[in-house]
This record gives sequence, C-alpha cells and structure tokens, in this order.
Amino acid sequence: MTAGTDAHARAVLDKAAHENFPVAPFFVPRSWRADLMAIYGYARLVDDIGDGDLAPGGRDAELLGLDREQADDRLAMLDAFEADLGRVFDRTGTGPRHPLLLRLRPTVRRCGLTPEPFLGLIEANRQDQRVRRYATYEELLAYCELSANPVGRLVLGITGTLSPERIRRSDAICTALQIIEHLQDVAEDLARDRIYLPAEDMKRFRVSGSDLALATSGASVRALVAYEAERAGDLLNEGTPLVGSVHGRLKLLLAGFVGGGKAALKAVAAAGHDVLPGPPKPTKLSLLREVGATLRREG
Repeated sequence: MTAGTDAHARAVLDKAAHENFPVAPFFVPRSWRADLMAIYGYARLVDDIGDGDLAPGGRDAELLGLDREQADDRLAMLDAFEADLGRVFDRTGTGPRHPLLLRLRPTVRRCGLTPEPFLGLIEANRQDQRVRRYATYEELLAYCELSANPVGRLVLGITGTLSPERIRRSDAICTALQIIEHLQDVAEDLARDRIYLPAEDMKRFRVSGSDLALATSGASVRALVAYEAERAGDLLNEGTPLVGSVHGRLKLLLAGFVGGGKAALKAVAAAGHDVLPGPPKPTKLSLLREVGATLRREG
C-alpha cells in the first residue's frame, strides 16, 4: 500500500471523530480497536458511496478498478465495491484492491465473520438510490435491517459474543439508533430528497413534505417527531438488557451505544422536538450521565 493510498484510507477513518457515538473508545482492547476501525472504515466508505460524499478526484473509483469518471455513478461504484468485498472472503486470489477492504481482511479471518452483514450494508445503499420515501413503519424497519442492524451483529462477531438473544437485542438498539439519526437529520435528508418519516405517520399527523422544508417545525411536525422518538426509545429499552448480558469492557462499549441513543433523544426533546434548524446534539455531560445510568440499571 503506497503512502498516498494509505493517506486516502486514513481520511475516511478520521471521520470516526465526528460520529454521533464513539466508534472505538480508548478503553477497548487494542485488538478490538483495530477490528472496530476496520468495520467502521468499511461502513463509512459504503455510506459515502451511497450518499455521493466521496473525496473529489475519483481516487476511490480507480482503487475499485473503475475509471475515475465513474466515481459519480453510485450503482456502478456499489457493484465494484461488492466485487472487491468478494476478494476479502476469497482465500485464493490476490486480495481486495481498496485499502479499506484490505484492512478488513485480517479482521474477517481472525473473527470468522461472514459476508451477510457486509452485503446488507451495500444493499441498503443500493436501496437509497431507488427508494426515497417509506410508506409504513414496517418498511422503515426493513430498511434498518439492512442499514443498521448488520453493524451490531459485526460488533458481537468481533467480540465473540454472538447468540440469538443478543442478536435480537442488538437489532433493537441498532434500529433505534438509526431512527434517532434520521430524526436528527430530517432537514439534511430532505436536501438529498429523502424522507425517512413513514408516510402513514405523516398523514396521521397532517405533515407534508413542504412542512419539513421550513426553517423551524410547526406543531404538527413536532408532534410527529415526538411520536417517532417515543418509538425509538421503546426500541432502546427493548435492547438495553444486552448490556447486562456481557461483561468487562464490552459492557462499557455497549452502554456507550445505548447511553448515546438516550442522550440524543433527550437532546431532541430539549429542543422541543424541533429538528429542522439542525440536528439536536447531546452534550458530553449528558452522554456520560446516560451511560452511567445504563450501567447502573444493567450492571
């Protein structure tokens, strides 16, 4: 891997510092940190492809074996990315072309990870290219099954703690975190011509797309956001026993995810459920309080 290629990969990994929730906190074992960052690099890059947020110049397209001019063809990029993922799991070839997938290969082998969660993240981004509205809450949950739940399953795989019950709890947490992020980013998503608020709920609360384009939320939008936030909170509560089912640093890591979600929901509530001026963000103090409360409840 050349210095320029390594720097290109590092630019993607550096985005971890700006995420809602800690990706690989200081307290996790060094081996976990490397694996968590490998998973993050994969997930961040596939989302950047799907959102059209790649670094300019077409370097990612070139790394995936395409012409630089194809960098803006999101479906072609996702297809090339999936082909390179296949090289991660192929033990006979020369290995993947993209440096972030090259970093992923040792994690996959060491932890015995399967392709399915990685493929789910790609398919979620394909879906983003053709589906920009969700008619029902059930449709949104099915999307989260692809876009969010694989990440939790990969964390359990990395830490050797997979079980059917833990997967069920993890899925509830990850879906909740995805919905919370959608609530925080209503305005940003609308700018991409995407609405993740179910159409049936918008109709029930008499909210139109034009209502979401305003600078601040009217009463109907606030009521809708409050309703969806309550649903997300219920999912977080459903998943929280996962924290008590594990031990040591993994318990602290999972409490960070749950506490981060609960702190974000409190930030949304503190803003009066007005998410249109910009994403309501929790303070570090409120995040620490929620992590502590989660540990006390599930300790």
